[in-house]
Amino acid sequence: MFELMKLPYDNKALEPYMSSSTLDFHHGKHLNAYVTVVNSEIEKDSSLNGKSVEELIKLSYNNPDKTVLFNNVAQMYNHGEFFSSMKKDENPTIPAELKAKIEEDFGSVEAFKEKFVSTGVSQFGSGWVWLVLANGKLEVRKYANAVNPVTDGSVGLLSCDVWEHSYYLDFQNRRADYIKTFVDKLVNWEYVADKYNKAK
Repeated sequence: MFELMKLPYDNKALEPYMSSSTLDFHHGKHLNAYVTVVNSEIEKDSSLNGKSVEELIKLSYNNPDKTVLFNNVAQMYNHGEFFSSMKKDENPTIPAELKAKIEEDFGSVEAFKEKFVSTGVSQFGSGWVWLVLANGKLEVRKYANAVNPVTDGSVGLLSCDVWEHSYYLDFQNRRADYIKTFVDKLVNWEYVADKYNKAK
């Protein structure tokens, strides 16, 4: 059985860029609901016992009999990565090796950020924008609803939730401002770099 992840910071640590109200609602309500449903699905099917989140995503993706499981376990994964990849940083420094790779594949850090924001804004409706490593190259990809890099075999390095519940309390309908704030002030680049170093 899975448990609700503990945040690696207190609920006011990301203010003023992400409010404690948003974190309480997003983590304590939304993510907790996904965990509860996943555990309920495991209770109904003993063959799921002991499988990792990634294994559950792969076996339930595009399986019409496992839609409920997929939606909830994929959202568990997405949110785990999202919350883990944040910290407030007024003057963030991207570790040198990752920065060099970003510059190689996007042209510059600013070009990467612009691509990340524009891709997230262009996701119609609910979904996610990710920085992924695929075939040795960094890419920015968008995914609808609960879909994530586990489903296409790429390695997810950085995720940003573009479901409205992730930003509406703080930014109303200004998704672009939210994503720009996220990539400018809220990314834990050491966490992202560690994932990159393990994946390359």
